[in-house]
Amino acid sequence: MSRKHITREKLTIGKMIALYEQKCPQALQDEKHYRALNSYAEKRLDRCMFGEEKPACKQCPVHCYQPEKREEMKQIMRWAGPRMLWHHPILTVLHLIDDRRPVPELPEKYRPKK
Repeated sequence: MSRKHITREKLTIGKMIALYEQKCPQALQDEKHYRALNSYAEKRLDRCMFGEEKPACKQCPVHCYQPEKREEMKQIMRWAGPRMLWHHPILTVLHLIDDRRPVPELPEKYRPKK
């Protein structure tokens, strides 16, 4: 199975985190923190139950990030998202297209039991 979509998602989130770290005035001065956050995001993408059919995280019915990390990623995405168009226009456009993809149904093994 091709991992093209997940690989691009990893690249996009890595670029967003790097942009935030380098240019945002509110960013922490601890590069290890952002490396660890990027590594965490990549692990979450690797384990995504939707695989290549993965929807955009903000549309996903399953929140796989820990609450504090999810809030930090939201902050990073809110700040870096609009700026990505200037720094990484192709990734930004592809991400916006992905954002329009329909949300797939939960895989059978993850659906609530009735």
